[in-house]
Amino acid sequence: MHKLLTNQRGQKVLMLGNEAIARGALEAGVAFASTYPGTPSSEISLNLFQVAQETDLYFEYSTNEKVALEVAAAAANSGLRSMCMMKHVGVNVAADALMTLAYVGTRAGLVVISADDPYMFSSQNEQDNRYYGKLSGLSILEPSSVEEAKAMVPYAFDLSETLREPVILRTTTRINHSNAVVTLGDLRAPQTKGRFEKDPFHYVTVPAVSRQLHARLLENMAQAQALSEESPYNFEEGSGTWGVICNGVSYTYVADAIQDLELEDQIRVLRIGFSHPLPAERIGTFLAGCEKVLVVEEGEPYMEEAIKAFAQERVLSLPINGKGPTLFSRLYEFDPAMVRRKLADYFGIDCPPSEAPDLSDVPEIPQRPPTLCAGCSHRATFYAVKKATEGMDVIHPSDIGCYTLGFLPPLSMGDFVICMGASTGSAGGFALATSQKVVSFIGDSTFFHSGIPGLINAVFNNHDITLVILDNRTTAMTGHQPNPGVDMQELKLEGYGQVALEPLVKAIGVSHVVTIRPYQLKKSIAAIREAVEFEGVSVVIAEEKCALYAKALHQLRGKPFRVSERCRNHRDCINNLGCPAFYLEDDRVHIDADICIGCALCAQVCPEHAIVPVKSTS
Repeated sequence: MHKLLTNQRGQKVLMLGNEAIARGALEAGVAFASTYPGTPSSEISLNLFQVAQETDLYFEYSTNEKVALEVAAAAANSGLRSMCMMKHVGVNVAADALMTLAYVGTRAGLVVISADDPYMFSSQNEQDNRYYGKLSGLSILEPSSVEEAKAMVPYAFDLSETLREPVILRTTTRINHSNAVVTLGDLRAPQTKGRFEKDPFHYVTVPAVSRQLHARLLENMAQAQALSEESPYNFEEGSGTWGVICNGVSYTYVADAIQDLELEDQIRVLRIGFSHPLPAERIGTFLAGCEKVLVVEEGEPYMEEAIKAFAQERVLSLPINGKGPTLFSRLYEFDPAMVRRKLADYFGIDCPPSEAPDLSDVPEIPQRPPTLCAGCSHRATFYAVKKATEGMDVIHPSDIGCYTLGFLPPLSMGDFVICMGASTGSAGGFALATSQKVVSFIGDSTFFHSGIPGLINAVFNNHDITLVILDNRTTAMTGHQPNPGVDMQELKLEGYGQVALEPLVKAIGVSHVVTIRPYQLKKSIAAIREAVEFEGVSVVIAEEKCALYAKALHQLRGKPFRVSERCRNHRDCINNLGCPAFYLEDDRVHIDADICIGCALCAQVCPEHAIVPVKSTS
């Protein structure tokens, strides 16, 4: 039995934040869940996917976030409690559906998880998705701890059903990926079958209908405002005439700082957990009792700007500050020491620096730059493209996935990355705007997600590009989640279809399509060269299962390699491939047999054929 299905109320369990959110959904009676995987939200999906194998919960990995929200919206409007999960940039993809769904609303609860990523641990930007509340008119909840994240999910479902519209639960990486003890509640049996009641003058958003729905949304916002004023997730603690207003994980840093500085009787804290609509009256009353206020929030000055507006409306003239050159930055994550220092500086409190530990006898930690895994087939494809285009002036638009790391030396195969699917669209722009060759890269999951429209555009407008689809048979970067091209029978799961890339690409209208096996280096180079020389749109599908995924399926068959005595120390293997299985010892190249998967790419690159299987003789 999956650990999240433990039905023992009151039991205390150590959980990852994302596990706690999934557990909260089960305690709320979620019946339908959909997602496109994206860190830091991925483990919510993984746990619900696993739970769905043992229960009546319906779970799906959708093609992209927009589709995930659309299927969840239909389920919620058929009476099923539904949850849709994505990372912060995924909300951009889903926004088209989200904005109008706010008008349409829902019958049953629908919770949309937006997992924001301050410091960009695994993301291309650190946008602050609290602004989606203002943009859409939807309510936003923000937990400050793992325990609270679990508790907020049932509250979010209830709030959604009270307002009859989706509710956004905004987390950050520090909540998603922290571990803490949570107390289990009762599991609620879900309603797993619904019925859609037709009401086209409510659900069909032609202009005449939407005008009425917008008015209804504004009425809902007024109701949400009243609920925010009374929400238990907006609370005060402490006493004194100095004030701190904070949200999310910043609240825990503030609480620690106040305790460390012994300011409990001098600083009052207003923690905001129901952050859109903000509780204007509660904030106004709080401000009226303060001499000065510090706003502590990661990301943008979302609360700070609103709080200053509330103060102006009440003709209050106290200092209110948050972001600024000497205060909090809009960049990256906060940490407890930084919050303690900024809080002390702002209120003029002595804050002795923490004594740094003596690390003089600790050796320097070796640098470990991000790299493609040992034996990653993307490395072979990148090398083959480099050899096939030698002497050419080539631009390499790339995309979001493991293969983005191909931009690093020695491969250096990535020149332009902005968002999921952009490799196909931007490739055409480069081809039209320059006289350079364009060879772009996209993963299989990303191609299904949002790469197809750009390729259709290239066919229609006859762009001169070569697209390399890096088909490693899984969604590798976020943890080997399935995508429409995955053979689900390998996972012992029935009832799924499978979309083959080559016939799909041909059906789009691409006339030059070839599938290669990238470990077969000479054949791959020849096929890629032919595709690049083709005038118009050409597609190369580099098909080889992710090495880590293949290992998990017990499908790796290769033997590790070693460097034999024939080696002349040219180091082409290291200088051209950069595989992490290589290392230098006594100024000689060696291969770590424990991580080498036996792909034999390096053996094909070595000019002396000095790299041989471990059990072979030199």
